[in-house]
Amino acid sequence: MASETTTRTVRANGVEIATEAFGDPSAPPVLLIMGAMASMLWWPEDFCRRIAASGRYVIRYDNRDTGLSTKFAPGKPPYSMDDMATDAIAVLDAYGIAKAHVVGMSLGGMIAQILALSSPGRVASLTLVSTTPIGLDLDLPPPTPSYMEHAATGEGVDWSDRAQATGFIAGEARVIASTAHPHDAAKTRAFIERDHDRSGGYLSATNHFMLTGGEAVKGKLPGLKVPLAVIHGTADPIFPIVHGKAIADTVAGSTYLVVDGGGHELHEDDWGIVIPAIVNNSTAPR
Repeated sequence: MASETTTRTVRANGVEIATEAFGDPSAPPVLLIMGAMASMLWWPEDFCRRIAASGRYVIRYDNRDTGLSTKFAPGKPPYSMDDMATDAIAVLDAYGIAKAHVVGMSLGGMIAQILALSSPGRVASLTLVSTTPIGLDLDLPPPTPSYMEHAATGEGVDWSDRAQATGFIAGEARVIASTAHPHDAAKTRAFIERDHDRSGGYLSATNHFMLTGGEAVKGKLPGLKVPLAVIHGTADPIFPIVHGKAIADTVAGSTYLVVDGGGHELHEDDWGIVIPAIVNNSTAPR
């Protein structure tokens, strides 16, 4: 079947999930799960198309409370990370996919771990980017002081105000950026404003800061059986690189890609090593 781009709204679990797919539907499927407060647009379209050009069928989607997916009132969210893992299964079901190569970044990596450990029959391989191990009692370092200093300013943000909300996220993008490549502040701010407007604001997305879950998979990560690739930057200020190494050390046979100077982002200048790592890990049968 010819390569194509499609959009689909998935209705399941009492929510609507906006999705977009790239490539040949008959190719091995790759499901991308993004992190906290971030819509699917944070998986850049060109990034998705390059993976698709490597012979994969790529699906990205808006998590609950982001993008065009269902929003909940801000406050304590009436859902958990486990529910978000169930949303990922619903996306696969809607596309008629029995098993996918799953890629999760940050919070998306935690959701991906829950998915792989609770529903192993649905995951052909797992790639974890800039995330932390779930369900393990480890003494891992907290975010860096510079990140915590920025995060503390979020308490004074009026998230219903476009300028304040986008200004805070733009500031965060600067703090978490790669130290090895230039940070284009103007381009980043324009993207964030577009993402904000598409999402109808970021107020509901703040629910992600209060998420819980993963209790059912506590202690199970060492028993992960699917091919695992861990990708982590040396300059990640949210989850210092020790977090990525802890995942790789926990799961026997995993591959571990260290991105020199990499922050908590998918910088385009690093795609040349990140995309092949994802594609190479996605070799298990569908």
